[in-house]
Amino acid sequence: MIKFLELKKITDKYSNEIHEAVAKVIDSGWYLQGEAVASLEINYAQYIGTKYCVGVANGLDALILILRAYIELGIMKKGDEIIVPANTFIATILAITENGLVPVFVEPHLDTYQIDDARIEAVITEKTRAIMIVHLYGQCAYTANIGELCRKYSLKLIEDNAQAHGCKFLDKHTGSLGDAAGHSFYPGKNLGALGDAGAVTTNDEQLAETIRSLANYGSTQKYVFQFTGRNSRIDEIQAAILDVKLKYLDEDILQRRKIAQYYIENIVNPLIVIPVVPNWNAHVFHIFPVRCNRRDELKKYLEKNDIQTNIHYPIPPHKQECYKEWNNLLFPITEQIHREELSLPMSPVLTIDEVSYVVNKLNEFV
Repeated sequence: MIKFLELKKITDKYSNEIHEAVAKVIDSGWYLQGEAVASLEINYAQYIGTKYCVGVANGLDALILILRAYIELGIMKKGDEIIVPANTFIATILAITENGLVPVFVEPHLDTYQIDDARIEAVITEKTRAIMIVHLYGQCAYTANIGELCRKYSLKLIEDNAQAHGCKFLDKHTGSLGDAAGHSFYPGKNLGALGDAGAVTTNDEQLAETIRSLANYGSTQKYVFQFTGRNSRIDEIQAAILDVKLKYLDEDILQRRKIAQYYIENIVNPLIVIPVVPNWNAHVFHIFPVRCNRRDELKKYLEKNDIQTNIHYPIPPHKQECYKEWNNLLFPITEQIHREELSLPMSPVLTIDEVSYVVNKLNEFV
C-alpha cells in the first residue's frame, strides 16, 4: 500500500534529534512557557519574517485569538463581516463565527483553488473589517490586488497559513504578508508536531501582547485577568520537536516540489485535471489535489490498486449541517471543487518509484 501520508517515516528522519530534544525538556522539569517555547517563537518568527510569534494550542485557536484580539482592541465588533474563500476547511469559518463575526464567502479560481481576487470588491460593505485569505493546499493566495483592496478600504489582512509553511510571495514568506497570520502544526502539516500545536505571527506588538494574554486565561500577570481569556498554550515538548523539524522544512519542501513536478509532467489522463502552478516558489504542496468528475470511482479504483488517497474536502462549509442557515447558498465553483477533488499521496519520504506507480495507475484509469 502506498499510503497517503506516512507520519512515522517522516518522524524517523529526525528521530535522534527529536529524542534528544524531548529528553532535554523532560530532564529540565519545566513543561509549559519555558525555554523551548521561547526558542521556537524566536526561530519561527525569524523564519516567517515577522517581529512576533505567539505559540498557541492549535491552528483554530490561532485564528480565533487573532479575531478576538481585534475585538478587544476595538478594531472589530460582533456583527462585523470578514471576507473569506468559500472553499476552505471549516476551521477558517469556525474562527469567524466563534467571535460573533459574519463570514462573507467568495468563490475561488477553478484552476488554482485560491480566492478569486476579482470577486472581492463587489462584496465589501460598510461592515467589512478584514479579508481572511487561505493559502489552500500550500499555494499562496495573496495577490497585489488583495493588498490594494485592504489599503483602499482600510481592511485588516489575515492569513490562514495552516497549510503553507515555507510558501512565498516574491521574497516574503506567507504568514508575513498581512496584519496577522494563524499557523497550524497539526502532525500532518509540512511543519507538524507530534500532537496539536499552533502559532500566530504578526508585526503588531499590541496585537501579539493581547493574543498572548488571551491565550493565557486573559492574564499577563499571575492571578490578574485583564480579559476573559482561554487556555491555549503550546507545550514545551511540542515546541522542542517543532524547533528540530523547522531546520529541515525547506529541504522537505524541495522534495515535495520534485514529487509535484513528476505528477504534473507525467499525468496525461484527460479525465484527471491537475493543478495549475503559476509560480513554483509560491507553492509548498502540502496537498497535491487533482479533480475528476468521477472522483469517487477513481478513489475506489486507486484503493484496489493499493494507493491511498484523501478528499479535501467532501462538503464545503456553507453546506455543513452546523451552518444550516447557509445551506441554500449557491457557490457553483466551490461545490464543483468539493465534488471532484481527490488528494494524491504527497510527502517528503515518497520515492520516485512510488510516485511513478501512482502516475501509471492514474493514466490507466478509464
